[in-house]
Amino acid sequence: MKKNILTATVPFGGEELTLESGKLAKQAAGSVTVRQGDTVLLVTAGVAPKPKEGTDFFPLTIDYEERFYAAGKISGSKFMKREGRPSEEAILKSRIVDRSIRPMFPKGFRRDVQVIITTLAYDDDHDTAAMAVVGASAALMQTDAPFEGPIAAARVGMKGDEFILNPTLTELAESPLDLLAAGTAEKITMIEVAANEIPEAKMIEAMKFAQKGIAACLEPQTAFINTEREKVVHEDPEHWTELKKEAWEDLMTLVTETEKEKREMSLTELTDKLSEKFADKYEPQMVKEALDVAYLKAIRALIIEKKQRPDGRKMDEVRPLGVEVGVLPRVHGTGLFSRGETQALTVATLGGPGEEQWIDTMEEFSKKRYIHHYFFPPYATGEVKRLGGGNRREIGHGALAEKALAPMIPDRESFPYTIRLVTETLGSNGSSSMAATCGSTLALMDAGVPIKKPVSGIAMGLVSASDDDFQVLTDLQGLEDFAGEMDFKIAGTKDGITAIQLDVKNKGLTEKMIETTFKDALVARMYIMDEMLKVIPEPRKELSKFAPRIITTKIDPEKIGELIGPGGKNINGIIDQFGGKEVLTIDIDDDGTVMITSNDSEAANKAMEIVNSIGVPIEVGQEFEGEVLTIVKDKIKGNEIGAIVQLTPNKDGMIHISALGNGGFVKNVSDVVKVGEKVKVRVKDVDNERGRISLQRIV
Repeated sequence: MKKNILTATVPFGGEELTLESGKLAKQAAGSVTVRQGDTVLLVTAGVAPKPKEGTDFFPLTIDYEERFYAAGKISGSKFMKREGRPSEEAILKSRIVDRSIRPMFPKGFRRDVQVIITTLAYDDDHDTAAMAVVGASAALMQTDAPFEGPIAAARVGMKGDEFILNPTLTELAESPLDLLAAGTAEKITMIEVAANEIPEAKMIEAMKFAQKGIAACLEPQTAFINTEREKVVHEDPEHWTELKKEAWEDLMTLVTETEKEKREMSLTELTDKLSEKFADKYEPQMVKEALDVAYLKAIRALIIEKKQRPDGRKMDEVRPLGVEVGVLPRVHGTGLFSRGETQALTVATLGGPGEEQWIDTMEEFSKKRYIHHYFFPPYATGEVKRLGGGNRREIGHGALAEKALAPMIPDRESFPYTIRLVTETLGSNGSSSMAATCGSTLALMDAGVPIKKPVSGIAMGLVSASDDDFQVLTDLQGLEDFAGEMDFKIAGTKDGITAIQLDVKNKGLTEKMIETTFKDALVARMYIMDEMLKVIPEPRKELSKFAPRIITTKIDPEKIGELIGPGGKNINGIIDQFGGKEVLTIDIDDDGTVMITSNDSEAANKAMEIVNSIGVPIEVGQEFEGEVLTIVKDKIKGNEIGAIVQLTPNKDGMIHISALGNGGFVKNVSDVVKVGEKVKVRVKDVDNERGRISLQRIV
């Protein structure tokens, strides 16, 4: 299949993007390679010829495919060298692309659309998320899908007080701000932020800066429009209009019912009534689908025209809060946070440095000591479904809550623990991820983790009739999320924002919408923060008695090998001496820092004494209690002549048979001491040249 090769360059901060089409994946409906530096992505788009039957949502699928070869690596797994399940980082990038482009399709479009992003080459220094959004937009422009693009994405970092557009990963690592925004020249469709307490005013400046970067990426994409392919024209089904007109008066009445159960019962009764009335004309499912759409429009009309919310709250009102800590026995820390019907239980667990998570992906090989996992079981919404192993939504919500607290976690030097948070979503009716964020703060403080500052979060909604006629909703609930146009989650401390996640259902937010949201969200966040701090104003001074203790010492880095011993013999010997890894673990840093983790303080202190003895010379007169390792025999006569005693993990000494007794004659060494027996000894002589230590048994 022959296609003309098209190329375009896109301004992208310090280094241009190069887009090319017509060379690779020629049978795909849309295919573009995106290159910056030596990082290359292949982005393809496909569109099904017919609507997907039986679905009531837009079936858009985004797959971000990491390839280890792109970075010149082979998977670190001993048993699986083929790329398997996508990493969490790949899933999060898929979600970023999805959230950026989904709003740009008409509501009610039901054809399958699939975008696949494959990493072909990776240079360790260029961000692929923003590149993937630009590539997805350009690839979709080539298809017949009613994609209302182009769109683009821009990442913003900071150096000092200055913004950097699409920084390299090296620059980003040193930046207090990591903002990724997507959208058009005038509006924002997606925001993802990790920040170290950036004030709202500065964040708005950063978004304006990102918008300019986005605008510069749009015009070059028009070169990829396939003028030979006619775009699909999408219109709402005719019966939607007819049934909406028939039901509108009843819908506007029932949406004013503030009790959820009564409201849902009334909707069911209305659906049954109209299904019977239009039985000869429409299938029951067609009636239900039309009324579901009309119901959401009635909620929008209630909010925007009558300035009322479905549950009767004021527009800036937070639902009733519930804040508790210490709700479970034995665990290291718990926080139970409720907001209306949304309820999240977060549990904190502390472990030693050796329990850090290893990250092995195409992009990095590293360790992670602060981890947040989020679970959303079906009972949280009163449903019955199959349990899975962590879907994309759960991974995304967990990552957001983790990101919100990350800048507040104490550094490893002052608090060397591995920290794992698990949020169990027990109930959900709007923004369980922000409940998880608040619950995480509570659990960490309950566990005694000395976080720098507490973090709270809130989700904000929006209903608009136009860019100038809109209503921002504080503490978005589920129904308003379905009916509205945005889910804008903002988390932070009293001094600034630490995380943002924005999804929209319209064609994007204006600058005024964003500014209003920030203003109202700050008031709500501070109110929630105050309520949390009434229950636990600061981290507990002491860790839970069930949490392990870590004691730290430092040895000469040149003695690390001596501590470890051949094949780990010495360090494993110390661990085994105190009951094995279930009781005590030892971790060593390259600078000679040794961390001993144990619930048994006596064992930990004794282990530290042994560690501190590494590299310390043995001197005459020192006393030890050591284990008899072996009985020494004369190589010629075969008679017993002494016993070898372990003094430290890497130092042994010998008690000659003449030094075993209390001045009396000893015929056999084994008459006095046995292998495995502990004996007290005193150092008689040290021969450093020959590496020999002579001992006297203390009787």
